[in-house]
Amino acid sequence: MKKLRLGVLGCSGHYALRVAAPLKNSKIVEPYALASRDIAKANEFIKTYHFSKTYGSYEELLNDPDVDFVYIPLPNNLHLEYIKKAADAGKPVICEKPLCLNAPEAKEAAEYCQKKSVLLMEAFMYRFHPQWIRAKQIVLKCEIGDLLSFNCHFSYMNRDADNIRNKPETGGGAIYDIGCYAVSTARFFFNMEPVRAICILIRDKAFKTDITASGILDFNEGKTSTFTVSTQMCPHQRITAFGTKGSLSIEIPFNMPPNIPGKITVSDSAGERVIESEIADQYLLQFEAFAESVIKKTGAPTPVSDAIANMSILDALFKSVKTNNWVKIKL
Repeated sequence: MKKLRLGVLGCSGHYALRVAAPLKNSKIVEPYALASRDIAKANEFIKTYHFSKTYGSYEELLNDPDVDFVYIPLPNNLHLEYIKKAADAGKPVICEKPLCLNAPEAKEAAEYCQKKSVLLMEAFMYRFHPQWIRAKQIVLKCEIGDLLSFNCHFSYMNRDADNIRNKPETGGGAIYDIGCYAVSTARFFFNMEPVRAICILIRDKAFKTDITASGILDFNEGKTSTFTVSTQMCPHQRITAFGTKGSLSIEIPFNMPPNIPGKITVSDSAGERVIESEIADQYLLQFEAFAESVIKKTGAPTPVSDAIANMSILDALFKSVKTNNWVKIKL
């Protein structure tokens, strides 16, 4: 099978750290073109992360007829602009989370791509890992009973003033960067949408971004999700789901290494058991699943409607902070 040629917008540290290596092993995706506003930076980048072409502007890459689809790992405030420019060029887009800065923008991006007949997907890689697929099967089969409570903790330490995650003008902050995972995973497990949300947060006095946020999502019928996310706390990640018969937790839910099996711990009246998932690279699985959708001309593996819904909940969390109250979620 001929490989699809991937174009990447920006010399992304995330791409370098997590995406470049697995794509070397892809049978259907070829890292082909890299664009940067600084061509010297792009040429230096490809000495380590090999591409066939470099461009000194994002627009030049988008106009390359040999680029089959585009990956956007740009700062959050640039997502909508370059999703639309990619759609204008007829390029399918896989865009880093969050898709945009709010739900109206996400809806605009989705409608624009639909109008241009261009595939668009938000890059939540965790959903492609076997450990998450297995964990959701456990929940759906009611092996821990009726799911009532879900908790997510995700934190890391980043006090770099030059990092885009610490700049409000680029869409930085804990809720945008990792709170989106807390919301997405809860929705994924409950398989339904919350009806209201409440949130408190702390802002960095210098950066002005939210650095720690805690919230509750109310899914009705006694079902709730709680979370804490932070960009200035000891590195830690964990999710735990509690049902009427037992509980389930994933040891490394998000930054899962590609060379070890995932571990799901299930506790119930029979005791505790650890279920190991197969070894897999979630980024390779994500990019190949999207590429297959482009080849077969099917819908995206994760529909863009999911991104709009997730963004609507993030909007509610921000509004809750301003109003100091529960906020009804409008989907």
